[in-house]
Amino acid sequence: MEQIDYLQLSLSTLPKLVKVKSRSISAENFTGEKGGGGKAISGTGAKYAKDLGIGWKISPSIEIKSGETFTIANILGPGIIQSMWFGGYIGKNFILRIYWDDQGAPSVETPLCDFFGLPWITHQEFGTNGPLVRLNSLPVCVNPNRGLNCFWQMPFKKQCRVTLENLHPEKALPCFYQINYALCEVPNDIGYFHAQFRQVNPLPYKEVFTILNNVSGQGQYVGTSMGWSINNNGWWGEGEIKFYLDGDKDFPTICGTGVEDYFGGSFDWDVSGEYIEYSTPFLGMHQVIRPDGYYHSQHRHAMYRWHVMDPIYFKEDIRVTIQALGWRPDDGSSNERRYLPGQHRILSVAYWYQKLPTLVFPKFPTRDELEIV
Repeated sequence: MEQIDYLQLSLSTLPKLVKVKSRSISAENFTGEKGGGGKAISGTGAKYAKDLGIGWKISPSIEIKSGETFTIANILGPGIIQSMWFGGYIGKNFILRIYWDDQGAPSVETPLCDFFGLPWITHQEFGTNGPLVRLNSLPVCVNPNRGLNCFWQMPFKKQCRVTLENLHPEKALPCFYQINYALCEVPNDIGYFHAQFRQVNPLPYKEVFTILNNVSGQGQYVGTSMGWSINNNGWWGEGEIKFYLDGDKDFPTICGTGVEDYFGGSFDWDVSGEYIEYSTPFLGMHQVIRPDGYYHSQHRHAMYRWHVMDPIYFKEDIRVTIQALGWRPDDGSSNERRYLPGQHRILSVAYWYQKLPTLVFPKFPTRDELEIV
């Protein structure tokens, strides 16, 4: 097999002929074996193909039982995951985990919907229920109707294992999926892909929200997706994001100037007194859930920033925090405005590459703690 420099892969390099094996895992080919697709004689589509027989969409999906963790893929390397697609149920009950090489702990652990920049999906949402959200970026796309697409490159040396856990206490849940990968030589200087979910509800007064810490070794930080539920009136996004690199303690090496600034917007995303959603190749604020004046309450925002063109490199360690900061209302006693530390519900997924081993992640939230209401 031939070694490919995936960092240089582009339209101009695609014509180059290489000795690489393409494979794909789905419910129609659980192992990704060569010539192994479309052979199923039973599956979720069998009753619809009873007049057609083998090869006619007999097994397009799976059902993951209540409390079950299903191994979506178990691939022996060296190789690289090139893309992943999921459809069907995408609520908070599905937890995505990815394990690299011989590690017993995951390097990716997040609700499936949050991994794809959809923090406000509920436990119940499936099919046409709930708001349609689109995300149009380079590494992650969410398309109608909840087609989840990932193009993060994920190389590995020995083994890749991808699982989905169903947290629902009673129901089996449907899942459509496809994982496309290549079997190829992988250079020694590659980092392994990581993604970690965190949340707080609410953020204590005058505390900062930690997006990522407890990372050891060399790597690069490549992305942040966030959900922010506002628990006060007025503008809330003055807080600074801070990157503490390679031994930084009290003060960071990289310091932002505001939440909307970090996600590529400006001046409160405000056009004529209204939040304006946007979704671009590398950053966006793609969802605003607005109060309805009746049953719905807080504004809720979904945002992403991919550091594809500007990775944040670290040699030893990294810590990432963001402040919740708004403005106090003018009480008429002074001409000076003052900041208001926010107490909001905040969710995040941090994305980065690093050398193994992965340090153990924080304890994962329970189903009730994950619930969006």
